[in-house]
Amino acid sequence: MRRWIAAALLMSPLLAQAKLPVVASFSIVADVAREVGGDRVDVVSLVAPDQDAHVFQPAPADVKKLAAAKVFVVNGLGFEGWMTRLSKSAGFKGMTITAAAKVKPLAMAEHDEHEGHDHGHDHDHGKVDPHAWHNPQNVVLYADAMADGFAKADPDGAAYYRQRAQAYKAKLGELDAWAAKSLAAVPADRRKVLTSHDAFAYLGARYKIRFMAPQGVNTDAEASAKGVAALIRQVKKEKVTAVFFENMADRRLLDQLSREAGVKVGGKLYSDALSADPAASSYLQLFRSNVNAMLATMK
Repeated sequence: MRRWIAAALLMSPLLAQAKLPVVASFSIVADVAREVGGDRVDVVSLVAPDQDAHVFQPAPADVKKLAAAKVFVVNGLGFEGWMTRLSKSAGFKGMTITAAAKVKPLAMAEHDEHEGHDHGHDHDHGKVDPHAWHNPQNVVLYADAMADGFAKADPDGAAYYRQRAQAYKAKLGELDAWAAKSLAAVPADRRKVLTSHDAFAYLGARYKIRFMAPQGVNTDAEASAKGVAALIRQVKKEKVTAVFFENMADRRLLDQLSREAGVKVGGKLYSDALSADPAASSYLQLFRSNVNAMLATMK
């Protein structure tokens, strides 16, 4: 009888490994955190799929979520302008993992109205572009940062986190190699994309694609009439055919621009958020979906 009771206690859920409570700032870093953390973490995302982190305003429920967490995973590079305020409101004393801490950031593009690139906007991210996840090589660094952080917060799981990070990094490497080969097959003069806001500079730099947008890196920015007119002239002059709206952006401005430039909106790109759509419900799916959409339109 005593053996049976002891065995039953060992199998009890009450004695199972408690998961590390993790809050992630938005859906993309939440997905990477789940990939690295596996069964040892419980990840909650503050900004949900198809929601815009640029305009996110933390609610009292978000303060409670962070107060109960041991780890806060953020992108960094100025992406979450509300992060410090939220941490203070929650009295957060745990570990903050900055996923992009070791990324070599791209400087914000300087727009020259004489070249037709003055989009007429301001931004709130300082002098660096925060959208580093659009280069899978940077997401490798995200995975390493999370594995290291989780290992410090949960030393017993250190080997587990590093093993999962290695497996995920292998998938990222395969994705990067596929994208590089596929996009290199497109003539350079056709690797031009018009989209809602400047979210894809890292993708453009990695695969030599030129992106244009009526808004800056912040979707809350207002595009000026002068900037939109200049962009319309540029699209016509350069015969841009790859035109996309984004899953978490208002498409009305892009629809107006495409009508006046005489080009057709080719579909959707996923920029600052995952989606409820199965085509982009994980980072790996999001990236593959974006590249396939651009390939279809460029060709």
